[in-house]
Amino acid sequence: MANVSTIVQLQRQILDYTTYLYNEAYLDDQFKNLQKLQDDLSNPNFVVETVSNFFINFERTVLNITTALHQQLIEWKKVEILIFSLKGSTSRCFDSVQKMQTEYFFVKNKLETLLKLHNELIAAGGSIPRQ
Repeated sequence: MANVSTIVQLQRQILDYTTYLYNEAYLDDQFKNLQKLQDDLSNPNFVVETVSNFFINFERTVLNITTALHQQLIEWKKVEILIFSLKGSTSRCFDSVQKMQTEYFFVKNKLETLLKLHNELIAAGGSIPRQ
């Protein structure tokens, strides 16, 4: 076991860093609630295990979304379910996903306009110009 000085120093570092994370809005009341669930006697690693599991599940879900989006025939309902499963994990992450979705629809709209022009040109007997 580490000496008392080391323990106090580590506790101070944790408190300082946690304060920083709250100030920068990386942590919120959900984290406080998670800490309240930890029992230092029966399960002292509860917060670490829960956050680690969150990371594993989040990364798996993002990988599943990425895989689903790279399929020849995209199952949009599956993608939607996966994205909404992230919402339950963290609202901040969901905000990022919503921004990503907004950007996607913006780009999709622009490309659909381009594809429509391509189709009109081809239907009129023209060929697509190359840059």
